[in-house]
Amino acid sequence: MTWFFRPPGERGKQAIYPGVARPQRPLYLPAPMPTRTAVMDERAIARCLARMASEIVERARGTEQLVIIGIQRRGVELAARLKRLIDDAESSHVAFGKLDITLYRDDLQAVGPRPMVGETTLPELDGKTVVIVDDVLYTGRTVRAALDECADFGRPRRILLCVLIDRGGRELPIQADIIGVTVSTSAADRVDVLVRELDGEDAVAVVRGS
Repeated sequence: MTWFFRPPGERGKQAIYPGVARPQRPLYLPAPMPTRTAVMDERAIARCLARMASEIVERARGTEQLVIIGIQRRGVELAARLKRLIDDAESSHVAFGKLDITLYRDDLQAVGPRPMVGETTLPELDGKTVVIVDDVLYTGRTVRAALDECADFGRPRRILLCVLIDRGGRELPIQADIIGVTVSTSAADRVDVLVRELDGEDAVAVVRGS
């Protein structure tokens, strides 16, 4: 190993040695900002819900034994719109319910000692065709919890799953029967569904993670 000594008068100055490259300081760049990609606007959501409402009636073979249930939170708002569309088109009065799956989650111990529990109100389910509505289908665990809760309230003849967005990434063997839009995402991404009843606007966007 070769040692270099500066003369006393040169101390405090930067030494320059021929043939020796000066060490470069590492370059630190700021982390890239997440990118937000619009998927649906208000008109696109309206068209999508109209199509989904028609498909629900077709798959249920009418509205006589039909029950529409929304999963808290935004699934409830979407389910209410689907019910109105069906009632207007079919001159019907479809039974409607709300479902909060908090106490049926398989990770309830991670939520905390006092989880926030929303409203659950369900009509008669025995022998009915039940359509469960949610905004986004991802791992399938929310739907599994919804199925468990419905089973505690009755025995439907048939259960259909209706989602506005299917983003893939399933962890359970659960698939939707009626899908608004399918988008491709990674685990780091986030899908934001906005509804005017809660957020002041209708929109769907994918926020890409790093």
